[in-house]
Amino acid sequence: MGLGNPGDEYRNTRHNAGAMVVDRFAARRCSAWRTERKFFAELATGDCGGRKVLCIKPMTYMNLSGEAVVAVSRYYRVPPEWVMVVADDADLPLGAVRMRPFGGFGGHHGLQSVIQHLGTQEFPRQRIGVARPVQAVRDIASHVLGSFSDDESPLLGEVLTRAEQQIQCWLEEGLGKAMNLFNRSR
Repeated sequence: MGLGNPGDEYRNTRHNAGAMVVDRFAARRCSAWRTERKFFAELATGDCGGRKVLCIKPMTYMNLSGEAVVAVSRYYRVPPEWVMVVADDADLPLGAVRMRPFGGFGGHHGLQSVIQHLGTQEFPRQRIGVARPVQAVRDIASHVLGSFSDDESPLLGEVLTRAEQQIQCWLEEGLGKAMNLFNRSR
């Protein structure tokens, strides 16, 4: 599940880093995206290492992402430990990718919504570093809703590729191996 905000105005923003990763992953392994209104999401199905994969992008705004996660996971009977949530993280430097088996929301309202709707923090997540403009700034809304600069684009491309590879590794070889091989900054 790649978290982000719907609409063209948000497509290339930092807050949509999770959706960008899932878009890239799905482009190589899944069918075309289809809108499923009953799930409040876009879905694409595919195969990775012999496993059926369902890629999801909520069509709700970030703060309501949990609605789509719980609707899809209940319908397909997917337990939380099989739901990989991909989200941006302003507390990680640009270029960092971190996968974890569980955790809190760390101030990320999309993750907070997922935790609230699933009723647990026990689901894996991948965080994509988008950095803070200044560490002392608490309100970072304008930063995460801003687009990546031209200078950041080459690094963003590398990060999205590494994040996509980490998800494939997770599916094929497990969480431990995916964390050991890919959890690092550029």
